[in-house]
Amino acid sequence: MSPRTLYDKLIDSHTVTRLDDRAGPGAEVLLYIDRTILNEYTSPQAFSGLREAKRPVWRPDASLMVVDHVNPTAPNRNAEMPDAGGANQVRYFGENSRDFGIELLDVLHPLQGIEHVVAPELGFILPGMIVAAGDSHTTTYGALGALGFGIGTSDIEHYLATQTLRYRRMRTLRVTLDGTLPPGVTAKDLVMALIARIGAAGATGYAVEFAGDGLAALPVEGRMTICNMAVEAGARGVIMAPDQAVLDYVADKPRAPKGGLWDEAVRFWSTLRTDPDAVFDREVHLDAAEIEPLVTWGISPDQAVPIGGRVPDPSSEPDAARRRDMQRALAYMDLAPGTALAEVPIQRAFIGSCTNARLSDLREAAKVVRGRHVAAGVRGMVVPGSSSVRRAAEAEGLDRVFIEAGFEWRQSGCSLCLAMNDDVLEPGERCASSTNRNFEGRQGAGGRTHLMSPAMVAAAAIAGRLTDVRRLAREN
Repeated sequence: MSPRTLYDKLIDSHTVTRLDDRAGPGAEVLLYIDRTILNEYTSPQAFSGLREAKRPVWRPDASLMVVDHVNPTAPNRNAEMPDAGGANQVRYFGENSRDFGIELLDVLHPLQGIEHVVAPELGFILPGMIVAAGDSHTTTYGALGALGFGIGTSDIEHYLATQTLRYRRMRTLRVTLDGTLPPGVTAKDLVMALIARIGAAGATGYAVEFAGDGLAALPVEGRMTICNMAVEAGARGVIMAPDQAVLDYVADKPRAPKGGLWDEAVRFWSTLRTDPDAVFDREVHLDAAEIEPLVTWGISPDQAVPIGGRVPDPSSEPDAARRRDMQRALAYMDLAPGTALAEVPIQRAFIGSCTNARLSDLREAAKVVRGRHVAAGVRGMVVPGSSSVRRAAEAEGLDRVFIEAGFEWRQSGCSLCLAMNDDVLEPGERCASSTNRNFEGRQGAGGRTHLMSPAMVAAAAIAGRLTDVRRLAREN
């Protein structure tokens, strides 16, 4: 057999049958899906379709239902939703859990959180799995050696009824990370640098495998950040070969295999590698040592520059379409070409989302704010990625660090990442944000989002403007 990529091995091992005579990219297969996670926002129509067709769910134990998008994050929240629409979604979600026999983590469940944070911390996602779910950031699970990708409502219904999906094979893109990140530079900066380099459509049509010694140096939660945001370059599936760090991360998770099953699983997981002579359709190399803390200036995740840079000038862009995109972005963000990023004031600071609200993210942000205070006129919010993260942070005293610095310490949920609850930017408010998307209105109509790492958000909150976290570190 010819050398194969890890992506090809996973697709081959999960193919139930081929649906056309083609081979390679574009070939359609019926693909077995190991797991899904359902949320209250993208699943209702799928369950309604099952009800109308009088179909059961084929494998209820292969699915997990998590309330995360519309729930409030108030420190003393109850089961009430902030609006009638959200209340109906959560009510119907509960009905579907009961009627179809799928486990539900509702808003007051002690394990509630953002689906992409909760599933790994439970051990619900394991190396070698294929995971499809109604959320584009399902790519997060690539950090565990599982191929994850987002699907639409009709696909969710098909999955629930059959445990399979019609699937077209992707082209393959390998991103090799060399070297190690400098102090003050994080996995978030690394993936933002990748997106800025290849563009918001740079990985469209590809399944991306990350590799290299720079990857091995990153902790597993940092790898999740990279896989989570790789979809912002258009990646349709992300994968990283599992190593000892992944095994150590998975080993103590409550739903990971135990005893002899664990030993058997580890033997299989050790085979999850791209063959040495396998050929990718495209290759990209990044030197981690050259990356600086980045912030976005525009309305697309690829519109980012190092914090020491300036807002770019559209007049210097030769491509007419890109020039128009830049002009539109500057108008929405109310920024002038040539403005130093470090001179841009903010009114809001948000540490949260499935990209950057894990315990390691909160620890890094807390290091920055410890002994300091949020600048006057800035409202800072910390929304842990899960209730488990929240409890662990409180056990370390991180909640007191944030509260004493003037941040709000809230309950877990998607929150201000996409403003589907009552956490919303006011029109014109400018937010330093650890989220994954800076589209127009993403955090509230008229709100302006600058993406960056959690530590950079913390630094911006303290300074009252976009700032280089390394400057605060030097002051320490």
